Amino acid sequence: MCLSFLTPRDLCSVAQVCWNWRILAEQDCLWVSRCVRKGWFLPYTPAEKEYGAWKKHYVSRVSTLDWLTPREAQELYQRRGRATDQEDEDQEERRKERRIRDIIRDRLQQGQREVLRTRPAWGSSSKSLYSAAQPRMSLISKSLDSLSSVLHLSLEERPGVESRTGTSLEIRDAFCSVRSLSRSAVSEVASSDPKTLLLLISDALPAYEMVLSGVKAGVLTVLYDHTHTLSALSAQVERALSGHSVLRLGLLAPGGTEGVRLLQSSELSDQTLLAPEHKDFWEKMFLWIAKAEAGGGIDVFCPLAASATGLSLMQSLSDLTRLQLCAPMGLASGFFQNILGPWCDSSLQQTSSSALQYIREPELQSWCTQVQWAEVCLCELRTSVAKELQRFSAYTRGRTLGHYFQEKVCPKTVHMSSALNMTLAEGLTTAAAQEEVFMVHSAPLTLCPSGKQNKAGCRQFKSSRSDSDVPVCAQTVVDWRGAVVNELHQSEILYLSRLAAVHKVYQEPLTAALNSNSAIISIADILIILSPVSQILELNRVLQADLDSRLKQWSAQQCVGDVFVKFFLKLRLYTNYFNNYTTAVHTIDKCRETKPLFRAFLKRTDRTLATHMFSLQELLLCPLWRMQEYYTLLQALSLHTPPGHADHAHLSSAINTLKQYNDFLRQLKQNSQREKVMEETQEMIQGCPNLIEGNRQLVTSHKCALYRSPDEHLPDSLKALEQVADFCLFLFTDALVLTRLSLHHIPFSVAHSCSYTFVASVALSSLSVREINHSRYVSHAFVLEGPRRSWVCASDSALDRELFLCVLRTTIETALKGHR
Repeated sequence: MCLSFLTPRDLCSVAQVCWNWRILAEQDCLWVSRCVRKGWFLPYTPAEKEYGAWKKHYVSRVSTLDWLTPREAQELYQRRGRATDQEDEDQEERRKERRIRDIIRDRLQQGQREVLRTRPAWGSSSKSLYSAAQPRMSLISKSLDSLSSVLHLSLEERPGVESRTGTSLEIRDAFCSVRSLSRSAVSEVASSDPKTLLLLISDALPAYEMVLSGVKAGVLTVLYDHTHTLSALSAQVERALSGHSVLRLGLLAPGGTEGVRLLQSSELSDQTLLAPEHKDFWEKMFLWIAKAEAGGGIDVFCPLAASATGLSLMQSLSDLTRLQLCAPMGLASGFFQNILGPWCDSSLQQTSSSALQYIREPELQSWCTQVQWAEVCLCELRTSVAKELQRFSAYTRGRTLGHYFQEKVCPKTVHMSSALNMTLAEGLTTAAAQEEVFMVHSAPLTLCPSGKQNKAGCRQFKSSRSDSDVPVCAQTVVDWRGAVVNELHQSEILYLSRLAAVHKVYQEPLTAALNSNSAIISIADILIILSPVSQILELNRVLQADLDSRLKQWSAQQCVGDVFVKFFLKLRLYTNYFNNYTTAVHTIDKCRETKPLFRAFLKRTDRTLATHMFSLQELLLCPLWRMQEYYTLLQALSLHTPPGHADHAHLSSAINTLKQYNDFLRQLKQNSQREKVMEETQEMIQGCPNLIEGNRQLVTSHKCALYRSPDEHLPDSLKALEQVADFCLFLFTDALVLTRLSLHHIPFSVAHSCSYTFVASVALSSLSVREINHSRYVSHAFVLEGPRRSWVCASDSALDRELFLCVLRTTIETALKGHR
């Protein structure tokens, strides 16, 4: 119909033109879909010649829309998040609410199937459309009536509800759930038997393009911006699902053993789960995931099952969503290697690796083992190729770059196990010196469930195992403490071999050249770059000897926590090393540029078998990686140590020390990255004042169009706006910088370059933002109002505007709180 594209407000305006237009604008076929999408249904069947019934119902629902006052919302959230003496009663109420929610879902799905069976063929005229819609509306109305009776009966059975929270508030919450569920129930595309998997991938994940290129065909992937808010992420997921439900939800984001860095300003942990925004987000996710009886669940790719805090988070999230949660057990060292190892649920029941349900095994193994250097390659690809792929979405661009990386760079063919590198280096060195050939060290065992083979975990070090290895998965009872200590010992040997390579391949030749009066670099540069590594090597050799002695006399009562407590008392060496690390890297770069002999020396020694195929800069990163491995493995060891064990107190003390130290390292890394981003942004914007001040950091950037009206006194709906320039908005923690975007196309090519010219900057404390309704002059627009002038900007799509405004409003609130 010609009027179907109009909004409800425009339809009401059209009805005031004349009598004929009013008849057309009040047809039920125009208003039925609008009411049904919002979950509003007529309680009766309109008569044959009754016109405008659905329109009147829509208007009445809009005018009496249910909403919570700020005080009611605050009381509701305090009641949900506050721990009281009546905790058992609260848990019982939550269980009853979940049962009610399950009943609602079952009834609505049953009503949906009944509607699909009895729905007649749609006709071309409005009368046939109206008559076809009647049985559907009556069935859904009957379903909602039965649900209402269920809700009232369930609420009446609750003891003490009226005295604590009020029956009206509970009924309001229940009917809000009915309205939200009814949208999926009446959607014709909703799946009654969900088999699709949903995978959420954060763009803060290193080399996420490799993961995108390996996603299986039956997996729905959502690549989200980690700088946005939870409400924006929820809206993005809802748009991607389009009414479908999924079998399982996978979450692939940076994190550790105690939480998941879901967003830049929102970390999922046991302390933040009860926050209103997190609780609302996961309750919405529950509506789109199948029930646990049908196989529904959540798979978190962070090793939460390696610590007691992570298990507590899994249990709390499982209680909130009534779904099974699975996560890696953290029994493998290295970045993201835990994903390939064994998984378990919140009750420590062993499960198979859930990662292979979402991602193909070759791509997943390549990503887990080569994520560090692959991120460097893909950073170059993003900067060079992303300009030509700007018309694609971030998801498509990521898949394109991932496929290009997999096909051209071929990480599967160049991959070589780190343990195999160590073995080959030792073998070739001893063969060249005609000495005794050392025994081949096997790689650390990846444990499997008793009696079963964990395919992803057992294949992790398949290329580097010897035939003499006895798989622990064949044992009847698995000694998890012994397995973790064995992993600590084996990974410590590999770590020491890398540190020894720095001393043997770099420090000894440079010192010998200096003593022979043919210096490659000065003694001061050698001390800055390599001297701290020698001190750390001597310290860790003592640790390795202690672990070796404890492992040779291993028993169920053996302790290793005191070894790490003694080791962590000497962390001052590591602290000096990390504080000096930036200076060491800059010294290497300076010597490469100014001293040709050093440049030739690095070209001859970097990425050889003797250096484990690493460069000098990568070897200097090994202490940072090792600290993170210590934290994960010690938490896994503490998890499998009973509270009454003599080693439990020592492990708890070591973990607390290491947690504080990892926070210190994370802050150092964030400061370094923040300075780099600010320097790049300063160089990018032409004519921009000094941005590197205080603790300022870049939050996000947004490309839009600038509009201007000849008459500024007219209301927004009547302004004749015209585009005058392309803009790029740089949002910082305390200010918004507006720049003019200029595109420079390269002749005889489709490529182009961008330049940014400074226009103005507004402090967030004096900035206000408001949206502009869609009109024939402009769409997806918003107004930025500063103290002296304002700017009308328009995004490319409604989603882009919504995401940017969510981040902008959140940043403004944070800046205002900081001023107070």
